[in-house]
Amino acid sequence: METLTAVMKSVDVSVETTVFDYEDSVPCEKVNIRELGAQFLPPLYSLVFVVGLLGNVVVVVILTKYKRLRIMTNIFLLNLAISDLLFLISLVFWIHYVMWNEWVFGSFMCKFISGLYYMGLYSEIFFIILLTIDRYLAIVHAVFALRARTVTFGVVMSVLTWVLAGLATVPEFIFHESQKEDSQRVCLPLYPKNQEDRWKLFHALRMNILGLALPVLIMVVCYSGIIKTLLRCPGKKKYKAIRLIFVIMVVFFVFWTPYNLVLLLSAFQTIFFETNCEQSKHLDVAMQVTEVIAYTHCCVNPVIYAFVGERFQEHLCHFFRRHVVTYLRKYIPFLPSEKSDRVSFSVSPSTGEQEFSFVF
Repeated sequence: METLTAVMKSVDVSVETTVFDYEDSVPCEKVNIRELGAQFLPPLYSLVFVVGLLGNVVVVVILTKYKRLRIMTNIFLLNLAISDLLFLISLVFWIHYVMWNEWVFGSFMCKFISGLYYMGLYSEIFFIILLTIDRYLAIVHAVFALRARTVTFGVVMSVLTWVLAGLATVPEFIFHESQKEDSQRVCLPLYPKNQEDRWKLFHALRMNILGLALPVLIMVVCYSGIIKTLLRCPGKKKYKAIRLIFVIMVVFFVFWTPYNLVLLLSAFQTIFFETNCEQSKHLDVAMQVTEVIAYTHCCVNPVIYAFVGERFQEHLCHFFRRHVVTYLRKYIPFLPSEKSDRVSFSVSPSTGEQEFSFVF
C-alpha cells in the first residue's frame, strides 16, 4: 500500500516515500498531503471495497451454485474472484490505517495483511494471464484445446499459480513489521541495513515486470492471434468478441500503467532526478491517485470476465429472480411470477454457441 504509507508516515507496503525529505537541512513537511489522504482515501477505498465485494461474491455464488466448474475457464474465473476478495479483505485494514494514521493490529497482522494484499494482487494478474491463454487455446488451437483444457489441468494450473503468487509475496511476509515512529505505531517494511534502496528498487521492478510488462506482452501476442482467427470465421458474434478484446486490453493498460510508472519513478527518483520537496509531494499525490485507479480494477474484473458471458448472464438472471424477486414478491405483489421465471430461463443458446459464450 504505497500511498497509505508514503504520505501518512504509514505503510508504504513497498516503495516508501520518506515523510521528511531534506533539502538544505530543511524538513519537507507533508501535513497537508496526509490530511488530504485521510479525508478522501477512506471513502474511495470503501467504495472500491463495497462494489468489488458485491461483484466478486456474485461471481463465486453463480459459479458454485450452478456447478459450472466443469470447464477450465470457469475454474480460472473462480480463482480470479477469490484473488480479488483476498485483496479486498486486506483493504479493510488499510482503510482503518489511513483513517486513523496508526497501525493498531500488531506485528503479526502487519506481516499477514501486507502479504495478503500482495498475494491477492499478484494472483489476480496471474489468473488474468491464464484466462488470456485459455481464450487463445480455445479459439486459435481448438483441436489441441479439446485435450488440454481439462478440469484436472485447470486445477493444477490454479495451484501452481497460487504457489507463484505466494513466492512473489515472500518479501512482504518477511520484512513488514509493526514499528514505533513519532509515538505512533506504523506498519512498514524493515529491510536490512544498507540494503534499503536495493529492496525498494527490487519491489518496483518486480511489480512492473510481473504486474505490467508480462501480462501486456501475453495479451498482445494472444489477442492478436485470436483476432486473426476470428476475422477468418463467419458470424456476427466475432465482432462482439473483438470489441471485448480491445476493452480488456485498454482497461488493463489504463488501470495499471499509471500506477506502475509512478511506482517506478518513485523508486528511481534519487538515482535519475534531483530530489526536492515539491517533487516529492507531487509524487505522493500521483501515487494516491494512480493507486485508487489500480484498486478499481478488482471491481471491473467481474464485469469484463464473467458478466459479459451469455450463459453467466442467464444464470445470474435466474438466481436473481429465484432468490431476490421471490423474497421481494412478498412485499411487491406486481413482480413477475415464478412461472414466467422458469420459462425465461429455459431459453438458452444453441450447443454450438455455448463454448463461444464460455470463452467470451
